[in-house]
Amino acid sequence: MNLIFTVLEIVAPVFILAAIGFTWVKLGFDYRIEFVTRLAMTLSVPCLIFSALMRTEIAPDALTTVSLAAAAAYGLVTVGCFLLVKLGHMDVRTYLAPLIFGNTGNLGLPLALFAFGDEGLGYAVVIFAIMAIYSFTFGVWLVSGGGSITKVIKEPLVGATLLGAVFLVMDWETPRFLTNSIDLIGQMAIPMMLITLGVAVARLKPRGVTKAVTASILKACICIAAATAAGLWFELPQIPFAVLILQVSTPVAVTSYLLSVKYEADSDAVAGLVVVSTLLSVIYIPLTLAFLV
Repeated sequence: MNLIFTVLEIVAPVFILAAIGFTWVKLGFDYRIEFVTRLAMTLSVPCLIFSALMRTEIAPDALTTVSLAAAAAYGLVTVGCFLLVKLGHMDVRTYLAPLIFGNTGNLGLPLALFAFGDEGLGYAVVIFAIMAIYSFTFGVWLVSGGGSITKVIKEPLVGATLLGAVFLVMDWETPRFLTNSIDLIGQMAIPMMLITLGVAVARLKPRGVTKAVTASILKACICIAAATAAGLWFELPQIPFAVLILQVSTPVAVTSYLLSVKYEADSDAVAGLVVVSTLLSVIYIPLTLAFLV
């Protein structure tokens, strides 16, 4: 019984904030998702990543191991999801990228923070950054054929990750007034992303629900298995091992839908994946956490 309450305490704030965004839209209030998303990805999330890395007590060699494990896990996920798409006779350009890249930002970061504290958040931002770099290169290439290193370099979260890693390795810290300012900006990220997630889900118009259900269930199984295999292979300690599984197994990201719209893939099908996988995560994420916490 105590375990059930512990898991509920972890996941409830996440879904309550998402529900606020969902309800906000359904009540007819305005919410400029493009502006909020740009603010989050350009300013608040980079500040959150930089601050978390700079102030983390995690040893640099441990972060290196987690980074390698995350890269290996996403490699396995890519292979597994590619086979799923091919065997399911699904369009690669539409389905593969959304199945690979989970919602490690909007959902994964707050879950890692609530479940494992600042240490868990430190590992989570590293996995999030690796996923983001992979998404903005290989992911964009999948959807459009136009991914390039230039797009990666221009992403603020990539620069924040690299700079935060330098401060971590060199044991540097910004002046107190600047650290407080960066922390304050970064604190906007998690509630803003969760509310935006609810808003985005409320506005989506999904299609192909049956296929989305099957694909979402198989995606969760592939991701959990891949992260578990990578964590065992690299012999990760309990907390980074749990965070890796949690991050890799998050549902389809809303950004996948935005990319499908931008590059004229089947956006309705991707919307179905986002909605269905997010709803399913209400079931499988608490179950996963019950084994990890």
